[in-house]
Amino acid sequence: MCLMDTYSHELLDARLGAMTQGELTLAAALAGCDQSLTVFDRAYFSAAFLLDWQERGQQRHWLMRAKDNLRHEVVARNAPGDYTISMPVSPRARRLHPKLPSHWQARLIEVQLGGRTRRFITSLTDAKRYPAQPLAQLYVQRWEIELGFREIKQSLQAGAFALRSKQPHLVRQELWGVLIAYTLLRRLMRQMAEHVKVAPLRIGFHATSIAIIDVLRFAPLESAASLPKRLALLFEHAHLFVIPARRTQRSYPRVVKRRPMKYPTKMPVSS
Repeated sequence: MCLMDTYSHELLDARLGAMTQGELTLAAALAGCDQSLTVFDRAYFSAAFLLDWQERGQQRHWLMRAKDNLRHEVVARNAPGDYTISMPVSPRARRLHPKLPSHWQARLIEVQLGGRTRRFITSLTDAKRYPAQPLAQLYVQRWEIELGFREIKQSLQAGAFALRSKQPHLVRQELWGVLIAYTLLRRLMRQMAEHVKVAPLRIGFHATSIAIIDVLRFAPLESAASLPKRLALLFEHAHLFVIPARRTQRSYPRVVKRRPMKYPTKMPVSS
């Protein structure tokens, strides 16, 4: 379970657990950041989890897609498609967490995105300070963590199907090593991006990670004074690793691929 900065893909925190632990259990142990907005998937909709998340620090807010069967009552109408709602807490949740109230409040917004009506629920209840449309567009960043996982699997681990370790404690050690290495690489890429004055995600991960690893790979063979010089040279060449900005108009709808046919279709024979 990882918490990622969507602006730079740096990992802010991570938790590893056994198969007996669910995602909510691991997510509850993450150290959130103050003055932040965390984008969650709908699977994390839980009164106990979300209330604890926003109360564990200063201005720790959250945003997620609203479930289709969301049970709620409208408390106040802030604007068309923008409501303050009250939701009941399930009896089971109150048995597990006796301090939970019988109802809790959040903000429900309905906006048009891509020609479809989308519903989002958030702890940012100030409708004047946080308009609905820009707030809903932030949910797109929910997929940045999936892109980060792809960078780890395809580039950092070279698409390896399985980890090299065979024992549980070594698997954990290897996973922590991979996550730490990825965070350090992304942190250096953010500094390179600042050097050439572009967004951190404009620094291509694959080629840049190879260049950084090559600098570190040969560092033990050289004097200690040569490492700062090699890093300075890497920053001078940072403009070579800048990739074009993302195309925002691209669309990839979810579809089921047609299964390839092993044999040709038999044509009917007519006489």
